[in-house]
Amino acid sequence: MKLSGELKAFEGRLGHRFAQPALLVRAVTHSSMVSPTRDDNQRLEFLGDRVLGLVMAEALLERDPSAEEGQLAPRFNALVRKEACADVAREIDLGAVLKLGRSEMLSGGRRKQALLGDAMEAVIAAVYRDAGFEAAKQMVLRLWGSRIDKVKDDARDAKTALQEWAQARGLPPPAYVETARSGPDHAPKFTIEARLENGARESAQAGSKRQAEQAAAKALLARVEAG
Repeated sequence: MKLSGELKAFEGRLGHRFAQPALLVRAVTHSSMVSPTRDDNQRLEFLGDRVLGLVMAEALLERDPSAEEGQLAPRFNALVRKEACADVAREIDLGAVLKLGRSEMLSGGRRKQALLGDAMEAVIAAVYRDAGFEAAKQMVLRLWGSRIDKVKDDARDAKTALQEWAQARGLPPPAYVETARSGPDHAPKFTIEARLENGARESAQAGSKRQAEQAAAKALLARVEAG
């Protein structure tokens, strides 16, 4: 199988030339394009998630031999969650080479965080199947780069950290309220307000409710911790 010019260029951005090009084609094929002669990337996504997890677990242990499990777990979660995978996917413009069905293309699939994160995991698995664990490991370490060294000692997501702040002070969990929605259906913008029972509140806007909630929680946590 010969790769298209776009996929050959993507190999360059990825830093891996495939001995088995069909693996890369499968990795970038979304389920909306599946056919009797074309497999989608879901099984590769499943495998890639595990390969990524092992690479990150090893990297964190090696870079901080004295860290306890309670410190390592939140760092690990921050590095392997879908948001991190999607960020890496955007940096190498993975969205540009995804094979999507018409409906998924029209709904902005090339920019969707979950879809990009899943495809990034599938690409990791494709490299693993093509050249083995060491090749996949080196690619992941290169693409994640400084994220690994910069991940904070306490990398809990903002919503978890805000909830723990509230509970420590006898307050109920924060509430998250959608106060506005704008933009077209394929690229909506959500405005979410995070609220504490003591009256403190902050708002944030993002392309998904989950991102907006996290951003609002982060802003509110920074406010209450600053007093």
